[in-house]
Amino acid sequence: MKLYIKNMVCSRCIMVMESELVKFGLHPISVELGIAVIFETLDKEEEQQLNAKLITLGFEILDDKKSRVVEKVKNLIIDLVYFKDNQFQTNLSNYIVAVIGQDYSYISSVFSQQENTTIEHYYILQKIERVKELLVYDELTLNEIAFQLNYSSSSHLSKQFKKITGLTPTCFKSSKEPKRHLIENL
Repeated sequence: MKLYIKNMVCSRCIMVMESELVKFGLHPISVELGIAVIFETLDKEEEQQLNAKLITLGFEILDDKKSRVVEKVKNLIIDLVYFKDNQFQTNLSNYIVAVIGQDYSYISSVFSQQENTTIEHYYILQKIERVKELLVYDELTLNEIAFQLNYSSSSHLSKQFKKITGLTPTCFKSSKEPKRHLIENL
């Protein structure tokens, strides 16, 4: 049985999900961002019990197709921003269509309706959060961060950063309390 899971955004989420499925007495075949395949077939009551447990951990089983599309898009974008450093060599819409296999206008419409933002804006927000994280780590220069996140230049990154946060990257870095947001809250 395939379960679509909301808010799985990192490798730790995968480990937690796998562990929770086993604790629940299930046998996971595979667990990846947003999807868990289990050996068993759950009835509605078992699925509701599992979902109640997962909700306490910040996850949720998605049961409608539109929510699944939105979650797939979010997971693709998070994967691109956080795990595919400068490996993205096509435009975002073509990438999403290639992976999801549905018409981009449908995907975009569903995403916008459910998230009250566009896919592009969500992608930008994720990139800005990644920039904040890398600035706080203080291991890369702004030019290196721009390259890693596929910005055309550090100037373009800085303009986008200021537009979203109201601060320049330098001001953000020197502020006493950098304000970062949880990925799942974007």
